[in-house]
Amino acid sequence: MKILIKNADCLEHLLGKESERRIRVNVVIEDSTISQISEEELEGEFDQTIDRIGLFLSPGLVDPQVHFREPGMEYKEDIESGSKAAVKGGFTVVISMPNTSPTADNPDVIEFMANRSSEVGICKVYPTGALSEGLSGKTLTDFAALKRAGAVAITDDGKGVQSDDLFRQALVQAKALGMPVLDHSEDESLSLQGAIHEGEVSRKYGIKGVKAESESVHVERGCQFSEETGAHYHVLHVSTKASIDAIRAAKTRGVNVTAEVSPHHLLLCDEDIGVKEDNTLDANWKMNPPLRSKQDKQACQAALLDGTIDAIATDHAPHSPEEKALDIQSAPFGIIGLETAFPLIYTHFVKTGKLSLGACIDLMSKQAGALFNIHCGRIEEGAVADLCLFDLDSAFVVDEAFFASKSKNSPFIGNTLYGRTELTMTDGKVVYERAKQ
Repeated sequence: MKILIKNADCLEHLLGKESERRIRVNVVIEDSTISQISEEELEGEFDQTIDRIGLFLSPGLVDPQVHFREPGMEYKEDIESGSKAAVKGGFTVVISMPNTSPTADNPDVIEFMANRSSEVGICKVYPTGALSEGLSGKTLTDFAALKRAGAVAITDDGKGVQSDDLFRQALVQAKALGMPVLDHSEDESLSLQGAIHEGEVSRKYGIKGVKAESESVHVERGCQFSEETGAHYHVLHVSTKASIDAIRAAKTRGVNVTAEVSPHHLLLCDEDIGVKEDNTLDANWKMNPPLRSKQDKQACQAALLDGTIDAIATDHAPHSPEEKALDIQSAPFGIIGLETAFPLIYTHFVKTGKLSLGACIDLMSKQAGALFNIHCGRIEEGAVADLCLFDLDSAFVVDEAFFASKSKNSPFIGNTLYGRTELTMTDGKVVYERAKQ
């Protein structure tokens, strides 16, 4: 196949130059690779011409943290439906967490997830391997075997590692293999089975609260151990000011620490949690870590803008409507986020002038991929054609019909946003096109 993308807008920055100047380009894709980029009109014979004048051409996005639920919980999501949600959001690469059933703590499950992704052929799903057997926090898995099977990182995401000794051992072993350790930072002696952030809202509604310290003490531990071992320690879905302060200080000392933040922790706090008609809290605002205080939200925003944050991650965590209809104490943690992530960041940070468009794309592509040694995030001749086209100028409203995911558990339903995905291409193949939906 030889494909021509005509009349797309792009930043010179994303073409490998220093400038953030926006230019109009024409791009030729042959099979899976970008073969030519030009500001001039290109002649020739093409199997397909995509002429979407004025749309913004971006490298495919990378999500460092998703939960695709397969194997074992396919009623919430599976690799195919999760991949469809990913490409509808402009993501061509996702990093899948190991809290499946059975757990991705052995080579067989890792290989199944990688093979299933290849069979589906929509986006690239890179699995992570569990740090401990069954996410129990008691016995380390065989990291080397997990890596050989295709795991790109080690994590017990879904649970915090409670044993300091085990976590330190994990960092040492992962460093020897050149793998990052991704940390769901939660000291369970401080989270105490809470459902939302401990604060005025939890007290007002009589809900068990999660102390902010439950995250920050584990982040401080991880930064310390990373400094001592030299291992790559990555903080998943950071949510508190104290955690950010620890990460910033560690980076200043040259520690090999990276961190991601999710759109919901940048844009929402516990005061925003939806209230249902019966005056109870809506579980579609329940996630782990929970929506924190307004001060914590502001700290997350400051860290995004000053470069402390390395990547943006959705923490896409689908659940069935029946599960999310439960009271907020009983309902499972998690919201979906793949389809809304870029529009949320574009609308609230780029369109408002707080963040440049180039920096936004870098956070969601090049920098996110670099965490896992995945080369991406630039539109260059010879590069793999993982691309997407965004409409940056037209407003749209998020409703339940908008989602390609099996699940609809989003607190952003009803929001008016900009930056909708119009087309996504993986390995030179069009895998999503809005006009054909």
